Amino acid sequence: MTMARTVLPELLDDLGMQDPRAQRSRRDLQRLHRVMGTQRILLHALRKMPLRRSGSPSSPPLQVLEIGAGDGSLMLGVARALKGAWPAVSLTLLDRHNLLASSTERHYAGARWRVTAQVGDVLDWAKQEPAAGLTPYTARWDLIVTNLFLHHFEDPQLSLVLGAVAARTDYFFACEPHRTWLALAGSHLVGAVGANAVTREDAVLSVRAGFRNKELCTLWPGVEEDWTLGEYPAGLFSHCFSAARTDSMHADARP
Repeated sequence: MTMARTVLPELLDDLGMQDPRAQRSRRDLQRLHRVMGTQRILLHALRKMPLRRSGSPSSPPLQVLEIGAGDGSLMLGVARALKGAWPAVSLTLLDRHNLLASSTERHYAGARWRVTAQVGDVLDWAKQEPAAGLTPYTARWDLIVTNLFLHHFEDPQLSLVLGAVAARTDYFFACEPHRTWLALAGSHLVGAVGANAVTREDAVLSVRAGFRNKELCTLWPGVEEDWTLGEYPAGLFSHCFSAARTDSMHADARP
């Protein structure tokens, strides 16, 4: 029997930045990313994308946006792993709170990534008209990524966010919870790795709001011929979605 998708508010979303339960839960998420192999999944996907790779000092940095970025710790691991393989990167972390620590910012600099925190609601970002160069909300990006974030939205909001993504980038990758009975069983066991009550409850809600099969492909806007889409499970608990504008794939793949 297939599990129906159910979206309910998660506890962490309603806690203040300085609430000890929220701080503990964010540390839990870092630990769960390691258990789920999220960084490895991200790296595997990003290395396959034919983004421009010019290492010339005169070349502009790659413009990357992470939506629902949290504290930026997951992408820091990606930045470190890609050091030397990618050119300089300018990363913007879009989140409702500025959770970027100064120590994390310094570590990004060591990987040749410049990082900026942009405070805002992704739905407000999605409602802005895209126009390159006006504000961080309406800029275009070489790549947009998101991790454990899209599942927070019902389909109408999700369509709005995906429409904004498609209008602002040529490459997109998302890693979300995989909505299966096995993943649901696993979500009930996160206490075994020391997760607090907030994380234990939110883990179950996340799986029930996750994705399976081609659900995100169905919601992606635009003409099918204009995009190369991929949607697939990764490991036992993750569900991935990728979108690449066809014209950009051909152009960026040229030597």
